[in-house]
Amino acid sequence: MSTFATLNDVLELTGKAYTATEQERISALLPLVSDALRYEAFKVNKDMDEMISADASGAYGSIVKMTTVDIVCRVMRQSLEGDPMSQESQSGLGYSWSGTYAVPGGGISGAIMRNDLKRLGLRRQRMGVIPLWGSSTE
Repeated sequence: MSTFATLNDVLELTGKAYTATEQERISALLPLVSDALRYEAFKVNKDMDEMISADASGAYGSIVKMTTVDIVCRVMRQSLEGDPMSQESQSGLGYSWSGTYAVPGGGISGAIMRNDLKRLGLRRQRMGVIPLWGSSTE
């Protein structure tokens, strides 16, 4: 299967100069992110490749490309050394330390966010009724 974005797409859309090592990593991430998005679509009984080809305007394909680039960039921002922290606190004499991890679990699956799935039409708000006072079968 093909990827939803190419290395050139990432370079053009981000406008950032990546090193050769980073470009190799991006090239390795693109098929993985594309397959992860295909699987997210499969979980809701949709075929993303079919959805792209069915859109005559090509807008959905652009949204998929943009989302793929966003996810790859999010993974590239993750630190490869140590654990990524979003908040850290330290004290003095009695020594205390606390920290909050930026991406619990990390990796590609942690980089795919609910907003990405909403943008792709793979996540919808569900409506349901929760009985507050037991069953109403009286």
